[in-house]
Amino acid sequence: MHDLVRIAAAALVLGLAGPALAASAAAPVPAPAATEAFSLAPLPYAYEALEPVIDAQTMRIHHGRHHQGYVNNLNAAVKANPALQGKSLEALLAGVQTLPPAIRNNGGGHYNHTLFWTLMAPPGTGGQPSTALEAQIRRDFGSMDAFKEAFQAAGAQRFGSGWAWLVWTGDRLVVTSTPNQDNPLMGDAPVKGAPVIANDVWEHAYYLKHQNNRGAYLSGWWSVLNWNEANRLFETATRKGK
Repeated sequence: MHDLVRIAAAALVLGLAGPALAASAAAPVPAPAATEAFSLAPLPYAYEALEPVIDAQTMRIHHGRHHQGYVNNLNAAVKANPALQGKSLEALLAGVQTLPPAIRNNGGGHYNHTLFWTLMAPPGTGGQPSTALEAQIRRDFGSMDAFKEAFQAAGAQRFGSGWAWLVWTGDRLVVTSTPNQDNPLMGDAPVKGAPVIANDVWEHAYYLKHQNNRGAYLSGWWSVLNWNEANRLFETATRKGK
């Protein structure tokens, strides 16, 4: 009798569980959460690699907080505007004059910083200007020293926050500067072209090390400039024009 009771009870449990198990097996598996459109890449060197020109703490804050903030805000702005989803960062910047300010500020911040990290290297490892780039600099500025003076002046004379640039405009190199997170890829940039060299002159880029002495930061920055990357950018830009 006890065995019959146990068998009956087991059959009842299986009968109740069967439909639930079947329903569970048939239920669709939730799709993984959509990845963010833009992300922060790791630095290509250690935080302390640019010392003594830029200290490790500045790099941690600049990359991990400031740049990450631009990425987070850019993703939020794109999510809020379905028409922008799926567009590349370059496409967003090209039409930025028609888009919400959040795209200009944070899209520019993401592009500018991503470029900036690659244009620096530990002292002694950044190489030298290529023959082609140096020849173009001499053609457009007269000498390498004259170019450096113009570039430093663009950074020093930028009131408030901004960037100094060396830009290939299609037929020559031009030194310019932009406010805030603007850049030469933007549709309303006063000087449009392909960036070859860029330096961040926001105070958060140098203040812990140099305080208010932007000039010391600008003059010291040449020792961490990654000429190898500048050479590559120049070669790519000039090749596109042929």
